Order: sequence, then C-alpha cells, then structure tokens
Amino acid sequence: MVKERQKIRQGRVISTKMDKTIIVSVIWSLPHPLYDKPVRRVTKFYAHDQENRCQVGDLVRIQETRPISRLKRWRLIDILESHEQVDVKPADLGQTELAEVTGPAVETSITNEVEETASPEGEPVQDYESDSDQEPTVEMTDQEAAD
Repeated sequence: MVKERQKIRQGRVISTKMDKTIIVSVIWSLPHPLYDKPVRRVTKFYAHDQENRCQVGDLVRIQETRPISRLKRWRLIDILESHEQVDVKPADLGQTELAEVTGPAVETSITNEVEETASPEGEPVQDYESDSDQEPTVEMTDQEAAD
C-alpha cells in the first residue's frame, strides 16, 4: 500500500552489513546554478529490510516511512533487479590454479633464454655487458706514479 504523500526512491544497495538494514545509494541530478549543466549527486539512505533479502548491487525501490531508528527513515518495497555477487577468497584458490599461472610457463621461458645464449658449439658466449660494469684498470709507469 503506497500512500501518495510518501516519497519513493529507486537506487542500488551498497551495504548489507547490518541486520535488517540496507544502505541504498540514490543518484540524482540538478542543473548547475551558473552553467546549467546537469550535476550528479549521490545520497545514501538507510532502509529497513525485514527478511534480509537484499544483496550488494541489487536495484531496489524504497519508500519513506516513520522513523525506525536514529538513521532509518525508509523501508524496502521491492527488489527490481537482483545482482549476483561472486565471493572468491584467496584461500579458496587451490595450489593447482596458482601453479597453472606461474609454473611451467615461467620455467620454459627461463630455459629458452639460457639456450639462446649458448654458441652452436656448446661453449658459453662471453657476456661483455657484465664486464662493462667494472671499472677498467689502467697500468701506470713508475715515472707517472711519481708525478
């Protein structure tokens, strides 16, 4: 039963952590006073959900009602669109999924790099870049050292 003088809003559920309470985010717009471009505003409403039916992400319709608690002045009318949320925790991922991601692909790329640096005769190729990290040694004669 919807009374005409009570306001009705439509928004998304952003929190269901409290018992029998949901937080609904309603997005509305108004023209900017100077530029007349629409400016979006977001308002959060605390609404009463008797059966705890809502989930985060649901599109719901709420209605203004008498004060139920300090912040709750709205109640849930109906759920317009249900949103399924997948809860995946790191502990739920088994070692097999992690091994597939990091295991054999990484090892083969490392062995391919090692094979590419070897010469056709099987002798290792000298790496001149690593020698450039060291400072060159300069031998001085006795006369230059005396100066």
